[in-house]
Amino acid sequence: MGIQPNFQAVSAGAVLPPLSVKQKFWLATQGSFDYSSFISVGIQAGVEQATKTYPEFRQGAVGYGRYYWHTLADSGIENYLAGAILPAMTHEDPRYYTLYRGGFFRRTNYAFSRLWITKKDRGSRTFNFSEIFGSGVATEISSRYYPPREREASEILERWASQVLNDGVGNVFTEFWPDIHKKFFHRHEATRAQPHESR
Repeated sequence: MGIQPNFQAVSAGAVLPPLSVKQKFWLATQGSFDYSSFISVGIQAGVEQATKTYPEFRQGAVGYGRYYWHTLADSGIENYLAGAILPAMTHEDPRYYTLYRGGFFRRTNYAFSRLWITKKDRGSRTFNFSEIFGSGVATEISSRYYPPREREASEILERWASQVLNDGVGNVFTEFWPDIHKKFFHRHEATRAQPHESR
């Protein structure tokens, strides 16, 4: 079994029917509430607490709880805005189409380029309004429940850029996850499936 479900990952050559609005919201829901999302949120919250990104949240278990729910809320808001609400309005396909061929740098460049290039529901390429503007709107909304200093325009822009960069890193992980899974987890599963030699 894998540990990272890729709900929005699709092979680059796949020709699929367009997603309905309901399906887009379902994908956003899966991406927000799957167990792997809670794990990644926990890791990010731990890193932010360790680096004291928001000193107002303080340290200890209570402080970690503050970091955790803020990060979880950020993730959910962005998932629904960039993955469901705006794609439904702009008729964009929120799925990530993997390149799955070529060298490391080619595929990494492709993964980051999907931040501003996506597909329309009918398959044509278009500017990724949902990602760029969805992340921006989500960042502005989330600033309302952060400390007052985080509501300044410069801080919002910085967090917006950081969110888009994080999404790019997520694309890279999604792009290479089949390779990682095949190399490490598939081999482990195959070993476990082999019958033990009788002694």
